[in-house]
Amino acid sequence: MSQAREIEVKYRVRDLAGLADELYRRGVVLSPPVHQDDQAYAQDGWRYGMSKLGVAFARLRTQDGGHLFTLKRPTDNELACLEFETEVADRDQMHEAIQHMGFYPTVRIVKTRRSARLGDLSLCLDDVEHIGTFLEIEKVVGPGQTGEAVQAELHAFALSLGVELERTTDTYDSLVRAAPTGV
Repeated sequence: MSQAREIEVKYRVRDLAGLADELYRRGVVLSPPVHQDDQAYAQDGWRYGMSKLGVAFARLRTQDGGHLFTLKRPTDNELACLEFETEVADRDQMHEAIQHMGFYPTVRIVKTRRSARLGDLSLCLDDVEHIGTFLEIEKVVGPGQTGEAVQAELHAFALSLGVELERTTDTYDSLVRAAPTGV
């Protein structure tokens, strides 16, 4: 079984109108907005401030009445991860199961997401409660490509948009936790 990795770069959007115009100019049509309610989990023993490399993190997402369980394990850095995802029928039961597997809940991330595809790139425009609007650019790769090399390619694409974006290497859970109203 080959293990695909999700590689991403993330930017705080400073010019939403300019970004929307540039995406439209390139023929990118964003999906209608969807509400995502994510509960993040960390392995017992891991705490904020520790390295995330090689550590498994779980997420339980509710969107459009359905639930997704995701496990991510950062490889090269926090935004280059092995990722496994599946639908689950019962959020409450999965929440309990995740805790019994040795994870504890960290933060809740609530956002409105609009997404699109552009070639082999996934673009996500997220309005995240407490922290603002972000653009994520993602690519799924197989073995043999380093996260840093793919992130450099994704960053070059972001720069080519010609709009004001502020890159961050933090994940949403870290950003929400650090926000003045984060929990």
